[in-house]
Amino acid sequence: MKPDHTLSIAPMMERTDRHFRFLMRLITRHTLLYSEMVVDRTLIHGKPARHLDYHPSEHPLSLQIGSAVPELAARAVGIALPWGYDEINLNVGCPSERVKRGGFGVSLMKEPRRVARIVEAVRQATGVTMTIKHRVGVDDHDSYEFLARFVEVVAAAGARVFIVHARKAWTEGLSPKANREVPPLEYEKVYRLKRDFPELTIVINGGVTSLEQARGMLEKVDGVMVGRAAWDRPWLFARADEEVFGRAGRPSRDKVLAAYEEYLRGQMEEGVPLRALLRPLFNLFKGEAGGRLWRRRLDSLARAGKLVSKLRSLAPEGGLE
Repeated sequence: MKPDHTLSIAPMMERTDRHFRFLMRLITRHTLLYSEMVVDRTLIHGKPARHLDYHPSEHPLSLQIGSAVPELAARAVGIALPWGYDEINLNVGCPSERVKRGGFGVSLMKEPRRVARIVEAVRQATGVTMTIKHRVGVDDHDSYEFLARFVEVVAAAGARVFIVHARKAWTEGLSPKANREVPPLEYEKVYRLKRDFPELTIVINGGVTSLEQARGMLEKVDGVMVGRAAWDRPWLFARADEEVFGRAGRPSRDKVLAAYEEYLRGQMEEGVPLRALLRPLFNLFKGEAGGRLWRRRLDSLARAGKLVSKLRSLAPEGGLE
């Protein structure tokens, strides 16, 4: 069964690790989750379990791969297959220096035929049709015609899902953070892609900060991917199952924290540091009364290195409904 791309949380380095994904799955059952990007050679030459293990509750779940070499991409996806991810995604959007040195990420937008060969090699070797996450342009290649040609070539290789960050990226002169903020959002280019390629699944990404905004976008595209807003304000997604997917029921923070604490204690028994486990919780009450106090209390726990009280007892007054 193919995952539903109606609403998803973007792959974010040093953000969407397995602990954050576990928390988000407690908050929303139906939003598609993405892993951090994993480089092909890391899976081939490293310890795959370190990067691929996840909690069974995280489904639906996508694995994002970074690769520029068809043969290596196919090997990496083959290694990942036994883990049973619902989707394998190719990163064609990251502009970081490390990614640029590896020849993959957004630089690949200039080589659509190479991306097509990666899609073909992976499908032939594993039976998996990768999805593609990319930008609306790169450097001076920022016309709609350039974007449409990229999608056309890669779609001809079999790709059916294109997740489009509605900002172009500069490979020189801007940091990854600046590349998420400085280039202007060009939503209309993504909407036009859907009109021009109605047979493809087009998902829009970039600058989405609310479910209301996402619902408006869903009138023009097939899906919406939320990035930093999910990390900054994870409780926004407490209404997602009801308001986006039409499924009844909202979680309470009381039950979410109780379940996460059980998970946390189990992970600590396996040697996972408390700070890594508490980190996804820091923004759970962001923007609400008591949110700063909550973060200070969590920080004190992290410094102590042990869980000395129940997480629910640290929550702001009236914040557990």
